[in-house]
Amino acid sequence: MPAPTLRGRFVWHELMTTDPDAAARFYPGVTGWKVQAWEQDPSYRLWMTGSVLRGGLMRLPEESRRLGAPSSWLMYVGVPDVDAAVRQATSLGARTVVPPQTIPVGRFAVLEDPQGATFALYKPSGEPQGSDKASLGDFSWHELATTDYKAAWEFYRALFGWQSTDAMDMGPAGMYWMFGRGSGSLGGMYNKPREMPGAPRWLSYVLVPNADKAAATVTRLGGRVTQGPMEVPGGGRIAMCVDAQGAAFAVHSQAPVKPRAKPKKKAARPKARKKAAKKKAAKRKPASKKRRR
Repeated sequence: MPAPTLRGRFVWHELMTTDPDAAARFYPGVTGWKVQAWEQDPSYRLWMTGSVLRGGLMRLPEESRRLGAPSSWLMYVGVPDVDAAVRQATSLGARTVVPPQTIPVGRFAVLEDPQGATFALYKPSGEPQGSDKASLGDFSWHELATTDYKAAWEFYRALFGWQSTDAMDMGPAGMYWMFGRGSGSLGGMYNKPREMPGAPRWLSYVLVPNADKAAATVTRLGGRVTQGPMEVPGGGRIAMCVDAQGAAFAVHSQAPVKPRAKPKKKAARPKARKKAAKKKAAKRKPASKKRRR
C-alpha cells in the first residue's frame, strides 16, 4: 500500500479483556457486530459487520493482569515502517511498551505517548479494510483525553502527519482540538479535567444507527453509561460507556438527513410581466378611440 495512504490512518481496534466470552455476548447487542474466530488462531476473535473486519478480541495477557492492566481497547495507527516510526516516536518522548514484532498479518508495536496514553503502530501485510469515511459498525471518531493537548498534538502531528481541522472553545473546560488527514475530521483531543480518573487515554467511538438506543442496551447488558446520551455540534448523538469488564468505549450516531424541501414555483420574470402588461394596454386602446369619436 502506498505510504501516504497508510500513514496516520486508523487501521485496527482491539479489545483486550479479562472475559472474552462475556465481551463476545455484549458488543453485538450494542454495535450490531458479529463475532468470528480467526482461522489462524481460534483464541483470537474478529469483530465483523457483514464481511468487513472491524477489529479483534483477545484475552488480556496474564502478565498484564498481574501488573494491574485493566480491560481496554487499543487503537492501531498505520505507518509505512514500524521500526522507523518507533525510533521517531521515542526520539519525540514516547515509551516503548511492546517492541516491534512480526505477526502473520503484519508488523506492529505498542507505545505510550509523552503524556502516557497508549496506542499501537501497525503495518498490515495486505490491504487494510475500510477508509477514513466511516460506515455503520465502523469506528467513526477517536478522542484523546490528556494532560497537555498542545504537546500531544505536536507529537502526533510529527509522527503521523495529521492536520489541524478545527477547534472548539468549551469555556471552562478548555479547548477541543480536532484533526484529520486532509478531508474532514477523524478525532479530537483536550485536557482532561481533574475529576477524570486514570492516566491519559484514547477513546474510540463506534458508529451506530441510534446512540440513545445503544446506550440503553449497554445498561441492559450489564455495562455502564458514564456520560450522555447527548447531542454534539452538527446534530449527532454520543454516549460514553464502560463494558462489564471495565473497558471504555463510546457510541456515536449521525444527525438524521433532513428531506429536501420541494422547489417553489418560480415567479414570473420581470420581462414576462412587462409583456403581459403591454398586451393588456394594447387591447384597451381601440376602445378609448371609439369613445373619442
